[in-house]
This record gives sequence, C-alpha cells and structure tokens, in this order.
Amino acid sequence: MLIAAIIDDFQHMIRSKAVASLEPWLEGAKASLVGFFANGVQKDIAAVRNAIASPWSNGQTEGQITKLKLVKRQMYGRAKIDLLQARLVGAT
Repeated sequence: MLIAAIIDDFQHMIRSKAVASLEPWLEGAKASLVGFFANGVQKDIAAVRNAIASPWSNGQTEGQITKLKLVKRQMYGRAKIDLLQARLVGAT
C-alpha cells in the first residue's frame, strides 16, 4: 500500500469519526514506512479512540496558546508587559 494512501486513510478516519477503521488501519500501517507512527498510535490507543469518537476539539485553544508563546519568545527581554499586551491586542 502506498504511503500517501495510508496517510489519506488516517486523515479520512479522523475526519469521518470512523473508530471501527482504526484497527485495520493500524495493521496495514505497521508494515509500511509509517510503522513508527502506527506504533505510537498503538501505545496510546485509548486516547486515539477517544479523540476520534469525541465531537470536541481543543485545536482553537492550542492555536491561541501557540500564538501567545511565539509573541512572548519574540519579545523576550525587549519590553515590559505593556508592550507585550499592545502587541497581542494588535495581533488579533
């Protein structure tokens, strides 16, 4: 099976919330070049199943935290809290 097809299958499984497809995908992926990733998924199979089945996502929150950390690292040692606050308000 081609790597692109395996990756597409994983993406489709996540987006369509097809928990039943996880085990067959793992068996096929373990024998391919993405076997290392498949082994990582297998080690935390309960969390992956819950992530696929759950309608909730914390992606929006993680994106905001990543943006805040980026600005903080860029501003490290340059200014006080007022400039950092102005930069964050201006970034939105």
